[in-house]
Amino acid sequence: MSIGIWQIAIVVILVVLLFGRGKISSLMGDVAKGIKSFKKGMASDVTDDSEPKNISDENKDSNNKD
Repeated sequence: MSIGIWQIAIVVILVVLLFGRGKISSLMGDVAKGIKSFKKGMASDVTDDSEPKNISDENKDSNNKD
């Protein structure tokens, strides 16, 4: 049994009838905004972490301040 064009068409029609055309388009817009913000966040993380951090140096500095 394979999925035919008629089964796909029926599912698409049911989804449009249940959710409405406006709801689907707004949902897809929200998904696109989420993907853009995720990519932007990943790009900023890569640039911030370009210099490796040494945890032991930070601990020595905080212990000497006391």
